[in-house]
Amino acid sequence: MINFNVPTYTDKTKQYILDVFAEKHASGDGKYTKLCHDWFKRQLNCKQALLVHSGTAALEMAAILADLKPGDEVIMPSYTFCSTANAFVLQGAVPVFIDIRPDTLNLDETKIEAAITSKTKAICCVHYAGVSCEMDTIMDIARRYNLLVIEDAAQAFDSYYKGKPLGTIGDMGCFSFHETKNIMSGEGGLFVTNNPKISDRAELIREKGTNRSKFFRGQVDKYTWVDKGSSYLPSDIIAAYLYSVLEISNNIQEKRKYIWQKYYEAFIQLQDQKKIRLPIIPTDCTNNAHMFYFLFDSLETRTDFISYLKRYDIQTPFHYIPLHSAPMGLDHCRTHGDMSITNRVSDTLVRLPIYFDMTDTDLKTTIKTILEFWEK
Repeated sequence: MINFNVPTYTDKTKQYILDVFAEKHASGDGKYTKLCHDWFKRQLNCKQALLVHSGTAALEMAAILADLKPGDEVIMPSYTFCSTANAFVLQGAVPVFIDIRPDTLNLDETKIEAAITSKTKAICCVHYAGVSCEMDTIMDIARRYNLLVIEDAAQAFDSYYKGKPLGTIGDMGCFSFHETKNIMSGEGGLFVTNNPKISDRAELIREKGTNRSKFFRGQVDKYTWVDKGSSYLPSDIIAAYLYSVLEISNNIQEKRKYIWQKYYEAFIQLQDQKKIRLPIIPTDCTNNAHMFYFLFDSLETRTDFISYLKRYDIQTPFHYIPLHSAPMGLDHCRTHGDMSITNRVSDTLVRLPIYFDMTDTDLKTTIKTILEFWEK
């Protein structure tokens, strides 16, 4: 079996997890959480980086920090995971879906202004496959209309826009360390901001709305409930796992980019023959090799392709069902304009296996089997 994804761990993963118990502190904000915080602040050059238990938790924190009221609107793509919309729905806000670009499959920045109303409070951009949205345009629109920008950077670790790390360009950034991501801890996430006002409050919200972190730093003589919030801290066991993977992040990225490039070189001929379309990386963006995908000409071809690869025990899943067509999307969200690109991409996109421990044999087998599908 060639899996779509295999979790990464290192020789130090078990060692660090056992060390958590030696430290006698397995709950949140222990030794390894602090190490991860310092690592991300250096890597992202950001003012605040807070580990949370999932990318979903980071998005929920962002929604609370946006001070959304019932009926407020947040512009976002429909081609994303439900957590992106759920975070805002939980605050009583209304996600407003607009179509995606045909090249990067990201939020189409040219459609944002037409979707803005007096109720619009934020833009949530999702960096699909780790490739950046057109952030200069989005930030310009946000400034002109006094809107917050929330970056769903779940797939965007080690990816940049004009030299800036994704997740640090908008007001808030949300990362995921789910086991399908480049850097993983099974479950886990990160909330990032460069805004001092947001930073201070984010710490409260993450700790159930209490000023507990200030108490442990000696800034207050006792801690109490001062804001709304929830328990968004991960266990230090999760942080230990994550830190062991962060230590080899350069190696992980090199390997994923190697696999991505091998796929591209092997299948460019299929694109030239107009059988598939490969990922497109704009000049101002970098490729973090989070995902390698094809776009087919029809749902039928994709179905045949997935079935064929399955016969040879190779997992090639499709991706999102558009949120605007989901029951919750129909009940709690609004769609602005035509969604034809979103619908087409949902029907025709397929993802190929890519993970750190993928062997050259498995890579060659995957490429060979895919080429044979087209020959047959």
